[in-house]
Amino acid sequence: QFGNYYQPQPTYSPPARQQVPILQYSNEVNPDGSYAYSYQTGNGIAAQEQGYLKNPGQRDLEAENVQGTFSYTAPDGTPISLRYVADENGFRAEGAHLPTPPPIPEAIARSLEVIARTPQQPFQPQPQYNPFRRF
Repeated sequence: QFGNYYQPQPTYSPPARQQVPILQYSNEVNPDGSYAYSYQTGNGIAAQEQGYLKNPGQRDLEAENVQGTFSYTAPDGTPISLRYVADENGFRAEGAHLPTPPPIPEAIARSLEVIARTPQQPFQPQPQYNPFRRF
């Protein structure tokens, strides 16, 4: 009566994964809020990070400062290594694998220099004719 509508469907089972051992692990949290951690795994992944609160107790000046690194091997065998800093100036990362912007063409660079040297005039809105009084 129901035809093939309610036949059991095949299920997907992911392949069994090999467990990766943790070769080194440390985690330190201090009463002042600073911390440090690091780990290294059997498949070549390594990471470390330290952080602290800059200007504690100064409401508008408090900022978390963090710096660290991590490394691993990409699926194609390329070693990947990254250094980073995060603070009141934002997140900044460095690594040979990260793309870099192309150089700014010389004509555009000169134009930007001229713009930077030119004093800016304050904006003065000009009244315009508005016959339908639409604002």
